[in-house]
Amino acid sequence: MQISAAAAASGEVKAGTPPFNGRFRRCGLTFWRLWFDGDLRGCYKVSAMPKTASAKSPKPKYRRILLKLSGEGLGDENGRGIAAPALRRLADEIRAVRDLGVQVVVVVGGGNIFRGLQGSKEGIERATGDYMGMLGTIINALALQDALEKIGVATRVQSAIAMSQVAETFIRRRAVRHLEKGRVVIFGGGTGNPYFSTDTAAALRANEIGAEVILKATKVDGIYDCDPKKNPQAKRFAQISYLDALQKRLQVMDSTAFSLCMDNKMPIIVFNSFQPKNLRRVVLGEKVGTLVTE
Repeated sequence: MQISAAAAASGEVKAGTPPFNGRFRRCGLTFWRLWFDGDLRGCYKVSAMPKTASAKSPKPKYRRILLKLSGEGLGDENGRGIAAPALRRLADEIRAVRDLGVQVVVVVGGGNIFRGLQGSKEGIERATGDYMGMLGTIINALALQDALEKIGVATRVQSAIAMSQVAETFIRRRAVRHLEKGRVVIFGGGTGNPYFSTDTAAALRANEIGAEVILKATKVDGIYDCDPKKNPQAKRFAQISYLDALQKRLQVMDSTAFSLCMDNKMPIIVFNSFQPKNLRRVVLGEKVGTLVTE
């Protein structure tokens, strides 16, 4: 049974009609929410929730993760621009993890578009260059959001820089609520301050939203004692402590981001994101990449 808003407003509702549960506004129009047989049927379209894991589905080791993506991972073979195949691959990997019931937060870099440090070397003032890089991360965040939503994954972009026409402003409680509703949340704009990298933004946001681990996606399968591209004899670490990584001067993250993780005991897993299904394997607890912990 349907009741028009005009009939409801004029009081022409017959006895026995299910009671109104209130009303709300959307796009400047007033809609009525009605209860029929105990079910609330509103006019908002409900986003698809992640698939619930069945008894036979593997149980993930982590329930809330922060995935750190480099800007180059969204680019072409040279790490430049935005490549549609790279976006589709990453979107599929993220959806596979979300479908396990895992809450996914993404922090994306902007190196495929602009790097503040590189700009400062070419004469651009450092703070201005960093802000330009932050805008690049917003472009990447919107591109990844589009790729995810095209395959049915509800996604929200939150920016550390206010730009309400294209993204939500970062609010911690709102971000957590999105996660609880099964949405993927992408953080763009870095920390919103110059002189801080997106690695630092990842460490900061992971601690703010209560992530259990930071998954740092790279082109190599972990942390080595030297550059494996230059030295075929390079040794890969399966696990390493924060202090050992600092003493060996291993480039896991920049020092600010790494110190923030160490002080707050936030584990980091460095893995090869170009290997198919690696992200899912990491979330399930398989020995992939290098674990940095106490």
